[in-house]
Amino acid sequence: MNLVPLIELTRGGTPECLHLGAVAVVNTRGQVVAQAGDPHWLTFSRSTLKALQALPFMQADGPRQFGFSPRELALLCASHNGEDQHIAVAQGMLDKAGLTYKALRCGCHVPGRLALLDTAPPPDLVFDERHNNCSGKHAGFLAYCVQHGLTLEDYTDPMHPLQQAIRADVARAVGMDANELKMGIDGCSAPNYALPLSRLAYGYARLASGLNDGEFGESFAALSEAMTTHPDLVSGTGRNDLAFMQAGRGDWVSKVGADGVQVLGSRGRGEAFAIKIIDGNKPALFAASVEVLDQLGWLDDTQRAALAPWRAQALVNARGLRVGERKPVFKLQTP
Repeated sequence: MNLVPLIELTRGGTPECLHLGAVAVVNTRGQVVAQAGDPHWLTFSRSTLKALQALPFMQADGPRQFGFSPRELALLCASHNGEDQHIAVAQGMLDKAGLTYKALRCGCHVPGRLALLDTAPPPDLVFDERHNNCSGKHAGFLAYCVQHGLTLEDYTDPMHPLQQAIRADVARAVGMDANELKMGIDGCSAPNYALPLSRLAYGYARLASGLNDGEFGESFAALSEAMTTHPDLVSGTGRNDLAFMQAGRGDWVSKVGADGVQVLGSRGRGEAFAIKIIDGNKPALFAASVEVLDQLGWLDDTQRAALAPWRAQALVNARGLRVGERKPVFKLQTP
């Protein structure tokens, strides 16, 4: 079996749930330095890909041409909550590109801040494509199209020049041939790629390394700095990426994706890990991610305490009674 048990839930001391997955820890040379399960497990990258999808725009000097600030670069990489600050930044990006939200092709959904709290939208709330968690990425897509005189109506089409440029740069960033990338369509209607966990981790090790990267150095430096400086824009109130990057104190670049994938790179260590929980369970994913950080020795006591809620070790019922436990059941191995 290429997947191994990562997180177990017990109730009254008896096992109840078991979450399987895989972990790859990779350095900037592309070497797997630690693993659990198959480090080359093929998985869709989902929203962890956003920083790499921004590369054509960054490489074409788009931020300077449109006057995008670090806050706007952070939103390029975001899966945001649809809070007021996120909408304001997305609107600013569209304004600089000379477009309205109606040009966005990401679709419209209930703002993430409401979904996170499991609350119904207020009756007077009107939301549109800017509230989509991917609106920043799509605003960057549109800016690239304006910059290069490309059609706007079909910018999510896999054969559109923008998407072809993204595929090429993503492949370069993760050290693969573009033809090896297996494509699917993401929730926001843009192409997304499945790749081995080890390759995804390699891309984030390079992203976190910033100027030290010989190929995308300036772009990676601008993107990683924006993400670590403005993690509230990358995610939002109560979100995993905000908590992890705050705990990382500028050293960690973190991005979660839908259906159980998370990647985190360390600038100072020149390494990153990618993790996949095969059933997509978020609490299990977050608990496993904190455990990976701990086993790698990346946590001090203050960071360990800050991330303790994301381990969610105690299972508590509606009356506040402790009824079970969530615990890691894996040990990272050296290849």
